[in-house]
Amino acid sequence: MSTRTPGEDVPVRRIDRILAFMSLGLLVLSIACFFAIMIARPAGVTDFSEGVWPIVSVIVFAAPVIAFAMILFVLISSFVRRSRANRGG
Repeated sequence: MSTRTPGEDVPVRRIDRILAFMSLGLLVLSIACFFAIMIARPAGVTDFSEGVWPIVSVIVFAAPVIAFAMILFVLISSFVRRSRANRGG
């Protein structure tokens, strides 16, 4: 049983805020790259192996995985911080 009042809350650290916004940014970037590929196919871009297209293709696949890992890190560190705060140490 906790002795803390409901109004007291653990402050959010700067690194948690940065990681959360970075993961959101990666997800938005991934969605934008996905739509760029979807628009480029009917527009007649036939060679996706040169220029910026390989990078765009990798972002579509890698960014959501990295964003998920960042969110997991934020959640786990938040749970650990709250656990330590509730224990009093």
